[in-house]
Amino acid sequence: MIRVVLADDQELVRSAFAMLVRSAPDMEVVGEAGDGDEAVELVRSTRADVVVMDIRMPGTDGITATGRIAADEDLSGVRVLVLTTFESDDNVLAALRAGASGFLVKDTKPAQLLAAIRTVAAGEALLSPGATQALIAKVLTQPEPVGPAPGALAALTRREREVLTLIGRGLSNGELADRLVISPLTAKTYVSRLLTKLDARDRAQLVIAAYESGLVRTAGYRDAAEGRA
Repeated sequence: MIRVVLADDQELVRSAFAMLVRSAPDMEVVGEAGDGDEAVELVRSTRADVVVMDIRMPGTDGITATGRIAADEDLSGVRVLVLTTFESDDNVLAALRAGASGFLVKDTKPAQLLAAIRTVAAGEALLSPGATQALIAKVLTQPEPVGPAPGALAALTRREREVLTLIGRGLSNGELADRLVISPLTAKTYVSRLLTKLDARDRAQLVIAAYESGLVRTAGYRDAAEGRA
């Protein structure tokens, strides 16, 4: 059973999300919070698996609360799914840097939200298409990569760099296996190695590392992102 905390300052929104989550046979709502501070305390007391976190809340916002959860070693198993009305590039980067494992907008379809909760609970990263595009656009405007230190990337093998690039482009483990003609277990092993070598909390941080290190900034990919492909 996936234990879920819902954090949103609008009670009506929380109630709607709670009804949806409770309709899933593999999930339960273990707490509801109206601000970031309350969300962090609920996560600690309920030992939730996933927090569905709004960004804009009074007092402590969702990004700050996400950072506190990610920084707490006792909460290392908790995953944060950011759900907000505003899908801006700054919000995407801030949420992922704070430690969020997923990012969706509030007009996401109910079935997609439930699938997203399952995805992040399983340790995968999830970005909505618009969020991914915003993230790429943000990084492509930077003159120099600002991601992992060169030494960290130097420790990666050629194959690991290839895998990291594909992760940055949004491929799942199954898609990695198909693209590289390897088994799903081998693909999972590569992801685990990258998490260790880059000291990343989860797959979402690998996405950030791939973008900010410049591995996805090939000429062809840049052209595609800018609509010239």
